[in-house]
Amino acid sequence: MGKPTDLVQGTLDLLILKTISLEPKHGWAIAKRIQEVSREALQIQQGSLYPALHRLEQQSCRMAKFYTLTRSGRRQFEKELASWARLSSAINLVIQEA
Repeated sequence: MGKPTDLVQGTLDLLILKTISLEPKHGWAIAKRIQEVSREALQIQQGSLYPALHRLEQQSCRMAKFYTLTRSGRRQFEKELASWARLSSAINLVIQEA
């Protein structure tokens, strides 16, 4: 069985985009906020966080130093959120099946 810190492929981008949609944050603060909100269940390692931030920056989703969403980033966040909703709903259907 996977550890609670194992993330479904692609969810790190969603978590980052959600976190910076609320207010601009630097990298360490993003990881810390995700950890706090998840009640310590999710601990994002630097080796995962910074490549994800770099990838999002290349997609024009954030700006340097303090990370904030651009218009493109907001659209990406909405797309990731819709995808997550579909995936989590489908997983829930399978788990809840009688």
